[in-house]
Amino acid sequence: MIIEGNQKELDAMEQFHKGNRKEGLRLQEEFASAFRREYKEKDHCPCQKACRYHGNCKECVAIHRAHQEHVPNCMRGLLNRRIRLLSELTEHTIADEIEAPHEVLHREFQEK
Repeated sequence: MIIEGNQKELDAMEQFHKGNRKEGLRLQEEFASAFRREYKEKDHCPCQKACRYHGNCKECVAIHRAHQEHVPNCMRGLLNRRIRLLSELTEHTIADEIEAPHEVLHREFQEK
């Protein structure tokens, strides 16, 4: 099962945007139900970093919400794709102003 960009969930969001909440919720529950079956015994966490909270989204997200310094590794690709779109408005000149902190610069774990 593909989680990122899942077609069933994309279809659900399309229905929500059209104002068809009932169909959106139905499709969303189909996705969630399939997810529960598929990953009941499997690892679903895309994070490649060794972490005590690997695969435990509820605790991982709670920790990140609590300290509010950065987002979980699994969310970075999603956010970076959105930020890239915004950055196009200024021909990506923001890149000249940003230097990643050395303590979080782990190229082997960064999504391309």
